[in-house]
Amino acid sequence: MHAYRTHHCAQLRAAEVGSQVRISGWVHRKRDHGNLLFVDLRDHHGITQIVTDIDAPAFKALERLRVESVVTIAGDVVARSAEAVNPNLATGEIEVRAREVTIQSAAQELPLPVAAEADYPEDIRLRYRFLDLRRERIHKNIVLRSNVIRSIRERMIGQGFTEYQTPILTASSPEGARDYLVPSRVHPGKFYALPQAPQMFKQLLMVAGFDRYFQIAPCFRDEDARADRSPGEFYQLDLEMSFVTQDDVFAALEPVLQGVFEEFSDGKKVTQAPFPRIAYRDAMLRYGSDKPDLRNPLQITDVTSHFVGSGFGLFAKIVEGGGVIRAIPAPGAGAGSRKFFDDANEWARAQGYAGLGYINIKDGEAGGPIAKNHGPDGTAKLIAELGLGPNDGVFFAAGKEGQAAKLAGLARTRVGETLDLIEQGEFKFCWVVDFPMFEYDEDAKKIDFSHNPFSMPQGELEALETKDPLDILAYQYDIVCNGVELSSGAIRNHKLDVMYKAFEIAGYTAEEVDANFPGMINAFKYGAPPHGGSAPGIDRIVMLLADEPNIREVVLFPMNQKAEDLMMGAPAPVSAKQLRELSIRVVDGPKP
Repeated sequence: MHAYRTHHCAQLRAAEVGSQVRISGWVHRKRDHGNLLFVDLRDHHGITQIVTDIDAPAFKALERLRVESVVTIAGDVVARSAEAVNPNLATGEIEVRAREVTIQSAAQELPLPVAAEADYPEDIRLRYRFLDLRRERIHKNIVLRSNVIRSIRERMIGQGFTEYQTPILTASSPEGARDYLVPSRVHPGKFYALPQAPQMFKQLLMVAGFDRYFQIAPCFRDEDARADRSPGEFYQLDLEMSFVTQDDVFAALEPVLQGVFEEFSDGKKVTQAPFPRIAYRDAMLRYGSDKPDLRNPLQITDVTSHFVGSGFGLFAKIVEGGGVIRAIPAPGAGAGSRKFFDDANEWARAQGYAGLGYINIKDGEAGGPIAKNHGPDGTAKLIAELGLGPNDGVFFAAGKEGQAAKLAGLARTRVGETLDLIEQGEFKFCWVVDFPMFEYDEDAKKIDFSHNPFSMPQGELEALETKDPLDILAYQYDIVCNGVELSSGAIRNHKLDVMYKAFEIAGYTAEEVDANFPGMINAFKYGAPPHGGSAPGIDRIVMLLADEPNIREVVLFPMNQKAEDLMMGAPAPVSAKQLRELSIRVVDGPKP
């Protein structure tokens, strides 16, 4: 018989009744019934109930152990009585009567319970992450993550992609987020950077003729944490293809995402390919966001024209000054109390906005200051255009276009959630396409890239030379699911003359482009194919499938909000000897 186990803790069934077994695991729970002691023994696979009576030698050994101690049990498989069968447990028809107990490792008093799923403070969970990972929900999430990555890898290979590994130590790039820098010992005063993404390397693979590349790529960005982004590092399904159009990229990625979500969605509906495509400008108008949650049926409408010269002076003045008015419907809200509308207005102020105007319609009568001042005829026309019913409501976001769009988008989400309009049990995908190539930077008072500077502008060189830069669109696209951006992607700019011109518009000389991106620019001089790709985030995919609100719940060893690893004590000071080897002197940072 094996020294530690003949079966794992989810393996024994009624067919094994009467057999002698040996199983090992952690003491999950103990229940002392006086003359009988029941122990739930847990391993990676599941739980088996152990039983021993007060006269057995195993009783004393198990009785004194704390939960989470590691033991090996040798015993006999017996059938549970009919009333004791546990249908919620894979091993629920049997139990193991312990004959021998070997204590492999006795546990001390726990800083957090493993058998309970109650919330615990983040610092305790992360400091004792090895215990947190024993908890059923988190353990299940990490197994899900592994299975999702396996499925993605198989689906990509099945579509003709080949997996390659790109470097982790590379050069710092002036574009994008803040780099993590790595000092060079053999080149004093010089630094490597950890890759923010394999962007340039995967493009160079296309130049090198590899055609269809992918990898489950680690990426490193010195950014602040948020619910859908880990500080420090994250993983993405990185892919690139040669001789493709935007449609080809979509056709390659859609079946992978659809298939993975169907495989692990636990019966939830998944958008079928081809996914809907929404132009960026339409997304900002109709949803107030470039990552719209299509489970929310509400759509925003531009009603600026209704308030030109309106009796509601505040909106009329905003419109006269070049601002816009956006309307967010609230179906059925007019039949309720006015408090719903007042609360929404206070919520908008708490978000830093001037407020959220509204009209509430009760039994066909429009109420509120906007309706009163806008006048009955104007209000009736507005209600008719919006298709509002006799007990509906409508909110208004007013201001400069960008500001009004953002407030309208936030209000759309809040109204949808408050009125319980969000469709549950569904994963809704869409592509957001036709992003603007450039935007005006109000702080720097100049035109700059709005998205990815290496994207191909629609219309290529002709568009760059003849059109207003702010009217030029790019072959850039995002894939969005349930309001979460899974990835950005683009058809790349593989033509040097087009690239130099695009950077010129953004204020860069050809010499600066050559100096900042020498590897890619040099490669493009020797024949580059048309190519494009994308990079859906693994962490975000698993977060959606696990129905978790925070990305740390699907990452093995996440950092806290301050980018600290509380378990390993990182970041940490290093010795003077190490600093000397790297030719580095540490100076005091800025005072808080």
